Amino acid sequence: MKPRHKKLVMIVSGVTALGVAAILVLNAFQSNLVFFFSPTQVIAKEAPIGKSFRIGGLVAEGSVKRDDGSTTVHFAVTDTAETIPVVYTGILPDLFREGKGVVAQGKISSEGIFVADEVLAKHDENYMPPEAADALEKAAKAQKASLTQ
Repeated sequence: MKPRHKKLVMIVSGVTALGVAAILVLNAFQSNLVFFFSPTQVIAKEAPIGKSFRIGGLVAEGSVKRDDGSTTVHFAVTDTAETIPVVYTGILPDLFREGKGVVAQGKISSEGIFVADEVLAKHDENYMPPEAADALEKAAKAQKASLTQ
């Protein structure tokens, strides 16, 4: 094989290896990507069906119910405009309370209940995830607009 052909084979091999590596990295990134949706967006069917996503808002007052003898908890997440029922099996964060901010990650079941794999509570009185704060603000504006009409 001539030196020119060897160089060409090396270049093609290198470009192919880089292409395969880029595809693998992008595929791993996409499979670990989790989007955030508000309860209003979930009700409007903007959330993916069959894929994991995050829902955030406030834990609805009076909605927390614990199953006897297990760690399963039923509660509702609201953005003051819409409310989504959530079920979670596991230990909740210490800061989880009614009326406080929460972000849950999981999937919507066929019954329309959000089955959470993970529940995160805000860590102090001033913090709320930016996405959840934006969703609450938009819902409040929409609610005011509907009351003035």
